Amino acid sequence: MKNKKVKVLVTGVFDLLHEEHLTFLKKAKDLGDYLVVGVESDKRVKEIKGEHRPIHSQDQRVEVIKKENIADEVIILPEHFSSKDDHIAFIKSINPDVLAVSSHTAHLDKKEAIMRLFGGRVEVIHDHNPKISTTIILQK
Repeated sequence: MKNKKVKVLVTGVFDLLHEEHLTFLKKAKDLGDYLVVGVESDKRVKEIKGEHRPIHSQDQRVEVIKKENIADEVIILPEHFSSKDDHIAFIKSINPDVLAVSSHTAHLDKKEAIMRLFGGRVEVIHDHNPKISTTIILQK
């Protein structure tokens, strides 16, 4: 009997891919056998980060992540991705075993509850480094 492969999901903006992003993605990859990276849509990034973001389009951000050869699959997250129902539908469609997050991830309790609905778990795999971020890079 074959062992079940462990599918790991990470999501984020990943604009101006930097060393913290890469470290986070590598840690996520090490958690399982198959890594899915969900990239926030341009529309959502504007809502989250402001009108002057993203710097790179969603398609460019996907291509940069693919070129790193860490992820097994890179997708663009839905534009309408704000409600609990949106998140439940997305997790159901991907069916990850693990949602890997960093220590500064918001709404951790809600994410854990959704993952439990599908028999998965959330793992905090990376401590946020406040000295390195796309916002800080852009301010320099």
